[in-house]
This record gives sequence, structure tokens and C-alpha cells, in this order.
Amino acid sequence: MALRTLESLGSLAGKKVVVRCDLNVPLKDGVITDDGRVRASLPTLSALLEQGARVVVISHLGRPDGAPDPKYSLAPVATRLSELLGKPVAFADDTIGDAATKVVDALGDGEIAVLENLRFNAEETSKDDLERARFASKLAAFGDAFVSDGFGVVHRKQASVFELAQALPSAAGLLIAAELDVLDRLTENPERPYTVVLGGSKVSDKLGVIGHLLPRVDSLAIGGGMLFTFLAAQGHKVGSSLLEADQIDTVKGYLAKAEELGVEIVLPTDVVVAEKFAADAAHEVRPIDDIEGTPWGEKGLGLDIGPDTAAAFAQKITSAKTVFWNGPMGVFELAPFAAGTKAIAQALTEVDGLAVVGGGDSAAAVRALGFTDDQFGHISTGGGASLEFLEGKKLPGLEALGWEPSA
Repeated sequence: MALRTLESLGSLAGKKVVVRCDLNVPLKDGVITDDGRVRASLPTLSALLEQGARVVVISHLGRPDGAPDPKYSLAPVATRLSELLGKPVAFADDTIGDAATKVVDALGDGEIAVLENLRFNAEETSKDDLERARFASKLAAFGDAFVSDGFGVVHRKQASVFELAQALPSAAGLLIAAELDVLDRLTENPERPYTVVLGGSKVSDKLGVIGHLLPRVDSLAIGGGMLFTFLAAQGHKVGSSLLEADQIDTVKGYLAKAEELGVEIVLPTDVVVAEKFAADAAHEVRPIDDIEGTPWGEKGLGLDIGPDTAAAFAQKITSAKTVFWNGPMGVFELAPFAAGTKAIAQALTEVDGLAVVGGGDSAAAVRALGFTDDQFGHISTGGGASLEFLEGKKLPGLEALGWEPSA
């Protein structure tokens, strides 16, 4: 079966439509620091409002442990959504209680409301199927149809993602459809050369995607904290850098598999080694065969790829026709260790083809480093969901909408 899209729901004029968005934005002192996910929800919400639907937006924010917590309120998100839409957005300070009922009942055609954080209710993420189903049925009472558009949560079996899609006539929104279109282009006959760049802290988080992509790509570049497990697998000493010693044998297996398949594994030739994990730490660039050759010896820790590596990775990216990047190259939040990540982001803006930033920390990094969304072919709104898709895993939130993974 194919993914059900908005058209499958027919005319929604005058109907109440519950829309599951992913509005899990970073907040600092109640202020949104990156509204990328709010903006990504606009096409679907605008399309429904233009039809004359009565739109009820639901989302989670953070991990409030199943109880109300003011610091995880969606109120600032509702305010920002109103600014972006250029129209009032009603806000209910509960999810399924009296306030939500009153706000939803008051909606007119072409009007929109946001309900409070789904995860203020423990049933949303319960491991008990019946508990989730009961919560989903209460959410379903607010709508005539359900539109799932929170790509960042489609890999989760949660009430608002899985059971709610079964409780109402349901379809995917424009964001999910767009994300799947891009991911299909990354997995089904991608234009070549095809380069994947993986970073982030732990190699264990990326093992599945490495294994699934190896037969599909031309080159795989490894940066971030995970690079040290690869270097250790090659016999290099890595000081106090992040190392998953229990994954060294697995990494050796992937290196051998890549050689067998003719896939180029591009590893760093130099790294930025620091005295300590701090923005003001003394640091220097070291070749990978002399990481411990700093004044700090075995105590030094690598916090970014070096300039030679950044240039080599950038060259590999700009010469490709298809690029997928997930995971920063270093501790980009600290200025002295952001250069590697910035170089990768810059290279992606220069790709003559499809360049995809794979959500999560990568998306946060490009915005924090001053890039804009329109400089890239696509910025995913779901890091974990993107990776699980590329691993070939089943995604409950998509299967509930009729999607089936390709073999």
C-alpha cells in the first residue's frame, strides 16, 4: 500500500482536523532559539486552513515525564505559530481536559488552536497498548480526521503517532510526504557519486545506518566523536578522546566490508586536540598518528576534525551528486571546535545535486553557524527518524498511514 496523502481525505472544509506536528523546539528562558520545526509545519497547516478546516494542533516538547511542567509548555510555540501564520492561534492549557474542549468547540472554519504538550500525559508514551489507545481515543474526540505531519516522531509507537492514526480517517501531511520523497531519492537509485558524511558522538548510534548504506554509497566520511573508534580500529592511539572500545571489532568488520564492496571510507588525517572540554581550553592540530604528541599526552582529547581533513571532506562532498550528512564533526557549540562542522555545512551548500542535512544536531548546527535553510537541498526535521529510515527499519507512524518500507 502507498502512503495516504491529504487528497485521500477529500474536502475538509468545515471539518475538525487534528494535526500531529513536531514542534519540539529548543527553548531558553521561554524563548525559542530555533523555530525551524515550527516553520516546517506551515505548509500543511496553511493548506488545511485555506480549505476552511478547523485545525487542532498537537505536539510534544521536551521530556516532562508525563506530568505538567511549565518549562515545557507549548505556549511560546503557539505565539510563534501565530506570528508566522499571520493570524490568531488559540491555546489550550491542557491536552484533553476542559480547556482543550472549550478551545476546540469555539473554533470556526479556517481557525486554528494548539493544545498543551502531549507528554504532560503519561499515556502518550506508555508501553501499554491499551493506555495509549485510551489516550488516542480522547484526542480523536476533537476531530473528524487526523493528519500526521510530525516526521521527527514517526519512528515512535506513541498514542498521537500510531493509535490516533487508526482512530480517525488519517493521512500524511505535506512535510512527511516531502521527507519521504527525499529519503527515497537517497535510497532508490541515487544520482552518483553518492557520499555520506557521518559524525556525532557515538559510533554505536550509527552502526545500523553504516551497515545498511555501505552497499549503496560510493564514499563514507567519518567525523565527530565516533571517528576515534575508527582510528583505534586502525591501531592509532587516541588519548582521552571519546572511544567505544567495545565497538572496535565491529568497526574493523565494516572497514573490511567497505574494502570488499569498493566503497571508500574517508577518515580524518588530522584532529584538533584540546587540554580539556572547554571553550577556553588550550588546543592544537595533530596528525592522527600523533594525537598524544601534545603537551597533555594521554590526557588530550580530540574535539574536532583538523583543517586538512575538513578540506578533504569538503572536496569529496562538492564532487558528489548526492550527499547525506548526519552528525556534527566536532563540538560545534564551542567556537574553537566548530570549524570542521562549518566546513562540511559550507560544502553542502555548493553541491550540484541533492544535498541533505539529516536533522537533529546537524540541523541545529547549520543554523547556529549562520546558514539558512534555503542554502541546502533539504534539511530533515527528524534526525532519529531519518537514520531509522536509512537503516531500513519499520516506522510505526508511517505504517499506520499505509506506508511500507521497500525491500
